[in-house]
Amino acid sequence: MPDRPIPADPAPLDRLSGLLEHCRVHARLFHQGPLCGVSAFPAEPGRGFLHVMRSGSLELRHAARSGLPRRLQVSEPSLLFYPRPLAHVFHNPPADGSDFVCAELDFGGGAANPLARALPPLVLLPLARVEGLAMSLQLLFAETERVRCGQRLLADRLFEVVLIQLLRWLLDHPAEAGVQPGLIAGLADPRLARALTALHEAPGEAWSLDAMARHAGMSRSSFAARFKAVLGQTPAAYLADWRLTLAQAALRSGRPVKQIADELGYAGASALSRRFSQRLGQSPRQWLARES
Repeated sequence: MPDRPIPADPAPLDRLSGLLEHCRVHARLFHQGPLCGVSAFPAEPGRGFLHVMRSGSLELRHAARSGLPRRLQVSEPSLLFYPRPLAHVFHNPPADGSDFVCAELDFGGGAANPLARALPPLVLLPLARVEGLAMSLQLLFAETERVRCGQRLLADRLFEVVLIQLLRWLLDHPAEAGVQPGLIAGLADPRLARALTALHEAPGEAWSLDAMARHAGMSRSSFAARFKAVLGQTPAAYLADWRLTLAQAALRSGRPVKQIADELGYAGASALSRRFSQRLGQSPRQWLARES
């Protein structure tokens, strides 16, 4: 008997909260004000950047093997978002340079963070394109213009608000942003997003292909084929990677392996250790020792 599609749930869906609650992104303000001449931003493991150009003009440069254009001209207020480590250089006018606020980004899990892996290497977007951004930026700029109690912490949190608004835009405009197969493309798909959101919010459930397909409102075979085409891996492989990402974050925080295994749906600490060895070539203890 052929698979029958299951009606999709029409209820509104929050595609980001469950993901970001488990894979936090932390911002740290490190510059506010004009940038004149040459400013270099080196690539460092686990670090991304979010630059907001308030005014002025900019020539943006990348290395020859970066996969990005060697030179880009930016002539209107814009967001420049680098989710992964990638060296870049700003060339601003020597006087009356462009006005910026800049933050470093720390994606929880570093290179293993599924969100960081799924994003384009650079998102360059005029500020006016992102709906609702103006009010957040107004608050951010107000916090960076004069020193007040709690300024640094509040500016960091406002940068994280700006980042969430940018991620919303990417989910609504994946083709325009140049999103490749992966998590963002999956979350941009109305049906796959329901299954992915359920996995993100309850990673320890006993997920079967049938259960995932029901959340997507699709037949089992259609769901499996579409998931592989849009995300570039099978549903089972994605779930295994997601659980490992969460396990790594929990290990960094000092949680015991047995407790982590129970929460993430493994049969026990030995089952989690086997999965670690299969996917990462080392046990949780060995991995944590190398991370320390």
